Amino acid sequence: MAKVLFINPTVREEEEPKHIPMGMAQLAAIAIKEGHDVQIFDQNAWRQEDDVVRDVISSDNWDLIGIGGITTAYASIKKLVKICKACSPKSLISLGGGVLTSIPKEVMSWLPEVDFGFVGESYKTIVDVLDALDTKNYDLKNVDGLILRGDNNKIIFTKQRTLLHDLDLLPYPAYELFPVKEVYFKNSAMMYSEEGMLATRRMDINGSLGCSLVCKFCYHLGITGDMKYEKNKSGEVENVSFDKEGNYTRNIRFHSPDYIINQAVYLKKKYDVNFIYFLDENFMTMDVFSKRTWLRDICKGWKEAGLVPKKKKDGTWDGVYWSGTSHATLCNPEVLGMMAKHGCSHLVYGYEHFDDRILKTIGKGSNRKTNLRSFFWTLKAGIRPIPNQIIGFPNEDFDSLRMQMKAWDDLGIVTKPHFATAYPGSLWFTEYRDEILNQYKGQGKKLGLHDDLEAYIYDLGDASRVSGVISKNFNAVELVGLREMMLHRQYDKIDQYEKEWRRKHNIKDGEPSTLIREKISKFKKIEVA
Repeated sequence: MAKVLFINPTVREEEEPKHIPMGMAQLAAIAIKEGHDVQIFDQNAWRQEDDVVRDVISSDNWDLIGIGGITTAYASIKKLVKICKACSPKSLISLGGGVLTSIPKEVMSWLPEVDFGFVGESYKTIVDVLDALDTKNYDLKNVDGLILRGDNNKIIFTKQRTLLHDLDLLPYPAYELFPVKEVYFKNSAMMYSEEGMLATRRMDINGSLGCSLVCKFCYHLGITGDMKYEKNKSGEVENVSFDKEGNYTRNIRFHSPDYIINQAVYLKKKYDVNFIYFLDENFMTMDVFSKRTWLRDICKGWKEAGLVPKKKKDGTWDGVYWSGTSHATLCNPEVLGMMAKHGCSHLVYGYEHFDDRILKTIGKGSNRKTNLRSFFWTLKAGIRPIPNQIIGFPNEDFDSLRMQMKAWDDLGIVTKPHFATAYPGSLWFTEYRDEILNQYKGQGKKLGLHDDLEAYIYDLGDASRVSGVISKNFNAVELVGLREMMLHRQYDKIDQYEKEWRRKHNIKDGEPSTLIREKISKFKKIEVA
């Protein structure tokens, strides 16, 4: 029996911890089911000082310390692995999640404290690793889905791990190992709907893995079959690559409605939850993929299990409200109406933009009309639509910024846009990697890091602030300033700055306000009324 410590690194230090990490919670549940001794230290929840972290790591003789997370947790992970190696030098230290899978060789070279990493999906890999640790003279080279340090510290890949076909084989996440009542229930409120704001005992469910869309800013990192192992002439795996434009792989997997309903009932009985948030990339993908039966059966099961919420006079309710994500072209009034009747309070829409010239270049599959239509469909159904928008696309120009503002006028809202960001594993990262590295030139050495790419990864956040700019027309300062003017509805200030910008770049009035005319001029300009 192996003794395992999972550590959840700090994510988004500027925000309160709101979500139990589902991947880690699932891996912990699998390890427990296999008979291993598992503990979790949730640094994202506790936000403890380094001395406390050292005490936790030194508290036992761990066979394996497993750390994992998304790319934006890299700075926290870098600190944690150093502490782990210093406080528990005999323990194996592993790393998994998107932070590793997106650029595995680079991350392993930056973090010498990490003994091996989990590449791609780890549901089966964790079982094989722990089984190996239970044997004498184990050799992790025989375990699929790993990246290891070989002779002379050479980084090697083992055979690629196959995906789990049936997600219903997974146990429920080990929620009980996290500070549910002490931290997560206190941060239950979600500022997206009345019910979300009043939620006091919210928990999360992940109903699926994958999305049918091919957005250039998104990354799946092997969970949809999009990851390929690249071999050299000797047949050795050199690195991993992901979908390239025009060559997409999509292996959509999702839990059965019965599994999801049973999990919701479990959370209601164990924690008396009053709100469940579905973490799925795109809730509507699964419904379309199942020929419109998935959400229908979930709603039916929600009702049969007695989970449909009923409001009381004091504003509280019996039952469980829920929310998730949607897509402009995949929803329809019938499905939305059904969801509203069964407790769906809000849906997050990745609209990204309201200029068709931009939308046609990012693989979103939607347009201005479908975005506007889905917003009002959702509102009419009784569900609060939550729009997500982005500025700073490669071919963003002044006209497209005005189209974003015009959409706010049409919808009667204002949304603070995120900045277009090329995260590792996305098509954008492959396309704009050199440009990004030029922006971070010399930063690696200045910060005491290995190279400029690590400096970029170290700087990455949740796209609410500027990091690497991929816009051809605007720099970081311009994007921040333009966003402020947009939020204050300052059309006149934007008009004034455009005149200065045109003079600076020698672009005449009447010509497209862009430095890449060949990419933007082929799309019909939409006039801002």
